[in-house]
Amino acid sequence: MKIIKILFIVFLFSFTGNIYAQTIVSGSVTNEEGNPVFGATVSLTNTENTFGVLTNGDGAFELNVPQGSYNFEVRYLGYASNQQSVAVNSNTAVELGAIVLIEAAENLQNVEVIGRARTDYNSDYSFSATKVAIKNKELPQAITSVTKELMTDRLAFQLPDAVKTVSNVAVTGLYNHYNIRGITQGDDGQVLNGMRTRQYYFLQPITSHLERVEVIKGPSSVTFSSADPGGTVNMVTKKPLTEKRSEVSLTTGSFGTLRATADFTGPLNESKTLLYRFNAAIQEADSFRDVVNNNAILFAPSLSYIPNESTSLNVEMIYSDAEGNLDRGQPIFGAINGEFDLNSTPITRNVGASSDHYKNKEFIFMANFSKKFGDNLGFNAQYMKQTWDEDLAEHRVGGTVVDIEGNVIPTLARLRYDERQQFWETNNFSTFFTYDIKSDKVTNKILVGYDGTRWERKIGAGFLRARRYLTVDGGQSNFDPDNADNFQQIVVDGVTIPKPAAAFFDLENPFNGARNVNDYGLAQLSIPANLSTSDGIYLQNQFKVGKFSALLNLRYEWFNDIFNYKGDEEEFKTSAFVPRLGLTYEITNDISAYATYLEGFQPHTNTVSLSPTAEGFFWSTSPSRFDPLESSLTEVGAKGEFLNGKLFANLAIFNITQKNILLGDTYDLDNLTTRGEQRSTGFEMDISGYISPNFQLTASYGFSDAVIVEDAIVEFIDQPIGGAPKHNANFWGRYDFMGNTLKGIGVGFGAQYMAERFTWYNPTYDTNRVLLPNYTVCEAAVFYKPNNTGIQLTLKINNLFNETYWLGGLNPSRLGPGAPRNFLLNATYKF
Repeated sequence: MKIIKILFIVFLFSFTGNIYAQTIVSGSVTNEEGNPVFGATVSLTNTENTFGVLTNGDGAFELNVPQGSYNFEVRYLGYASNQQSVAVNSNTAVELGAIVLIEAAENLQNVEVIGRARTDYNSDYSFSATKVAIKNKELPQAITSVTKELMTDRLAFQLPDAVKTVSNVAVTGLYNHYNIRGITQGDDGQVLNGMRTRQYYFLQPITSHLERVEVIKGPSSVTFSSADPGGTVNMVTKKPLTEKRSEVSLTTGSFGTLRATADFTGPLNESKTLLYRFNAAIQEADSFRDVVNNNAILFAPSLSYIPNESTSLNVEMIYSDAEGNLDRGQPIFGAINGEFDLNSTPITRNVGASSDHYKNKEFIFMANFSKKFGDNLGFNAQYMKQTWDEDLAEHRVGGTVVDIEGNVIPTLARLRYDERQQFWETNNFSTFFTYDIKSDKVTNKILVGYDGTRWERKIGAGFLRARRYLTVDGGQSNFDPDNADNFQQIVVDGVTIPKPAAAFFDLENPFNGARNVNDYGLAQLSIPANLSTSDGIYLQNQFKVGKFSALLNLRYEWFNDIFNYKGDEEEFKTSAFVPRLGLTYEITNDISAYATYLEGFQPHTNTVSLSPTAEGFFWSTSPSRFDPLESSLTEVGAKGEFLNGKLFANLAIFNITQKNILLGDTYDLDNLTTRGEQRSTGFEMDISGYISPNFQLTASYGFSDAVIVEDAIVEFIDQPIGGAPKHNANFWGRYDFMGNTLKGIGVGFGAQYMAERFTWYNPTYDTNRVLLPNYTVCEAAVFYKPNNTGIQLTLKINNLFNETYWLGGLNPSRLGPGAPRNFLLNATYKF
C-alpha cells in the first residue's frame, strides 16, 4: 500500500499549493454569429497550476487565480481552440472581453502517438479498423468507442464494466468474455492498440491506462488476422500529450474495495518534441462472492518523440501483476423434474477454497515509428512483445455426484481440482506504406502492408489434476454403475457413492475453508509447448469521388501451427484470402449511408481454449488439423453527426454467418468435427455526445436473432445461440448544474436492460442449458466539483434497486450472478 501513501502525499501538497487564489480573470465566449457559447472549457495554465471552468448560459466565465503568467485557452467541440498569454497581477482584476471561437474540423494525426485532445464521451475516429486515421462517419462498418471520460464518470475500473454501454454486447459471465452481435467469442486473446496478445480471459483487465475501448463489429480478420466473427474489443492506451496534465484518484467502496490511480503527462523539453506519460494503478478488492478477491497493480510509462511534422516515435510499456481467485461461478442444485431452480443457492455461493489462488503476470513492450516522405508517401512500423505467466490452484464443479446405482444426488457437486502453470511469449510486427493521391475531385489513399505474429507456449507448462471418480487401481474415470466394483466407495449421509478423485461440495452445508489436497488422486499432465505463427500481406485502397467513397481490402494470410514444439512436433498449415468491400455515400454534410461485406477466418488453435467440446486439444493434439472457422458479414447502415459535431449516431442492420465450428465429444478427439454453423441477423443503434453543453449521454439498443443452424446436438438446431440475448438496451447520462445555487454539482444516471438468454456451455456429453431471466439494472451518481480546485468527488451507486440478476453463465454449475447494490466513493484531483 506504499503507492497509496505516496499518491496521498502528492494530493495534499498539490492541493495546498492551489488554495491561495486571489485575482479574478473574467470574460465571455461567443461564436462567429455573436451567440454566447454555453459550456465552453476555459483554462489558465502555467508550470505550477492549472485552473478551469465552463462558461455559463450567457457565455461568461470567471476564474480566481494567483498572480503569475498563464497560457489561456478556450475549447469547445467543433471549434478551433483560442489561445493567448495572460499576465495576472495581485489584486488587479483581468477582463479579457469577448472571445470569438471559429468553427474548425478536428485534424487527425496519421498514427496514434499523441493523446486525444477531446474530453467527452465521443471519439469520432479510429486507427485500428483501417490501420490509419479515419473518421468513424467515413468508415463503412459499425464501430463504437467508450472513452476514458465515460469510463471515469461511470467509475468503470474494469473492462466488462466499460463495454456494457455498447449495443449488442453482453458479458457471458464473470470474466473478460463477451457475446457480440449474438456470437459468443471463441478467442481469449486481447487486442491492444490493434495488435494481438495471448492470455486467458479469467481476470478482467484494468482500464485506468486506457484512452478508449473500441468495439469493432463483425469479423475484422482483414485488419486483425484471426478475429472473432461477432466483433473485436480493442483496447487503446493513453498516449503522451503536448500539455502538462496531472491527475491522482483514490476510491473506496463496497466489498472491501480500495483503489488508487495516477496519470501524469506533458512535455519533457521546451520545444515539446519529447513527451511523456505515466499511468499507475493499484487495487485491493474482495467480492460479494464467497472467497473471491481481485488484487492488481499496473504501471504503464510511455514516451513520444516528435522532432517535426513528418517523424514520430512512440514507446510504451505495460506491467500488470494480478492476483486473486478464479471465480468459476454460482452452482445451483441439479435439475428436479427437468427444471433448474436459479434460487436454489444464494448468488454468493462459490465452491472454491480459501487456499485457492490465481496469479497473472504480464509485461508488454510496444514501439511505433512513423515517417512521411513528402506530401504523398508515408511509412509506419509497429512492434510488440508480450510475456504472460499463469499460476493457478482452483476447485471447481466437475459434475454431479451419483450414488452407487448411478442416480444423481442434486444437492451434491463433484469437485475438480487443478494446479496449472503456463508461460507465453508473443511477438507482433506490423509495417505498411501509404500513398495519397489528391486532386480537386478525387482522393485516393493506398496502403500496402505486412503483419507477422508469433505466439509461443513455452516449455514447462503443465498441471496436476483430480477429476471424475477414483478407480480401485488408483486411476480416474467416469463412473459406470454396471461396473461399480471397479470404483472406490464412500458413505455420505447413509448413501454409498463412488469416491470423487478430489472431493464433493454440499450445496446445503457449504465449506469454503482451506482444503487438504494431499489426499486427492492427483494426476500429472504436461502441456506441450506450442508455436503458432501468422503472416499476412494486405492491400487497402480508400478513395473518394465527390460524395461517394469506397474502402477496398484484400488480405492473404498464412498460418502455421507446431504442436509439441521442440519435441515430437506436429506441424499444420493453412491459408486464406480475406476481402472487405465497403461503400459510403454522404447524404448531407452530416449524414452518410454505407454498405459493407467482409469475411473472417480463425485457425482452431485460436478457438479451442474457450470451446466446451475441444478441451482435450489443450494437451493432446493440435486443433489445426481441422478446417479453420470461417465467417462473413453483410451490413448496411447510416451514421450522422448532429449539433455541430457534439452528438454522434450510428444505425446498422447486419447478417453474420460462421461455419466450421468445432463440435464433438471432449473425451473422444476422433469424434470431433467442424460441421457446425451459426447465423445472427439484427439491428443496432448507438448514440453519444452532448444534448446541451452541460448534459452528455450515451444510449444504445441492440437486437439480434442468433440461431444455431447446424449442430451435433439435433435438438439445438434452430434454437438460440448460448449467451445471446435477443434484445439489449443501455443508457448513461450526466447533467451538470450551471446556476449559482447548485454550481459544481452534477448527477448521473444509467440503466441496462438485457433480455433472457441461455447459458453457452453445452457439449455433446452434457446438453443441459439454463434459460437466464431478463433484467433491468440501474445506477446513479452524484458529482461535486468545487470551483477552481481541480477536485471532483463522485459517489456512485450500482444496482440502485438491488435487483437479483445473472450476467450470464456457462452451465448450471457455473452461473455468473450480478452484484447486489453497492457503492463507490471516488476523489479525483487534477493539477
